Amino acid sequence: MNPAMLISKTGVQAQDAKLQAIANNLANVNTVGFKRDRVVFEDLFYQIDKQPGAQTADNTVTNGVQLGNGVHVVGTQKIFTDGSVQTTSQPLDVAISGHGFLQVRRPDGTAAYTRAGQLQVDANGVLVNSQGLPLVPQITVPNNALSLTIGANGMVSVTTPGNAAPTDLGQLTLTTFVNPAGLQAMGENLFQETAASGNPNEGQPGTAGIGTLKQGALEGSNVQVVEEMVDMIAAQRTYEMNTKVLSAADNMLQYLSQASR
Repeated sequence: MNPAMLISKTGVQAQDAKLQAIANNLANVNTVGFKRDRVVFEDLFYQIDKQPGAQTADNTVTNGVQLGNGVHVVGTQKIFTDGSVQTTSQPLDVAISGHGFLQVRRPDGTAAYTRAGQLQVDANGVLVNSQGLPLVPQITVPNNALSLTIGANGMVSVTTPGNAAPTDLGQLTLTTFVNPAGLQAMGENLFQETAASGNPNEGQPGTAGIGTLKQGALEGSNVQVVEEMVDMIAAQRTYEMNTKVLSAADNMLQYLSQASR
């Protein structure tokens, strides 16, 4: 088989992966706390027919002959830039401004992390995320609470009948990672720690470079529709060019086969 056909096949597969990432970004353009994906490519090994720097018979140095073998997807990256903050005026909505994740506890007891601050109160008065997973540290809201306030530093307080002063219930913390792009995306707006992300660092919002919280607002997706559309057009054109190479290589093989008869 013509090597050009195999190389263009890798190009088609690479652009297909890029289109899949773009499709997922656009599908989540209205998902709270969503972070866009970027596909990272890498060229494949080279076939070296003549070593660069080798001397010829007349003592001249050549640049060599190096023939590439295509491209492949080396990984994907989550881009953790802040999304736009949308005011909702709902007291249990919280937007994270800056670095950090809210920590929740999964049913198996393991920790997960999220940027989506659509909080709720379950039947036991516990603050949970939209999937019903309790926040860590756990905060319980009394049944007779009249209003709830979440400060920029994460302090949660409520007012109750007969008490003019608010009562502190606890403090929400934020967790940061040295390399958030190394987190494993689990779906449902959740991320999981991996060896690539580094260990979680939990702290009070507003301290040591950790972001702050804003009550009554949500962080939107950081997907830019226009940018994704431009990337989609570029990927589509590159896909088409690779298929044209496939067709051209096939035509050359057919011509060679007919000429040798």
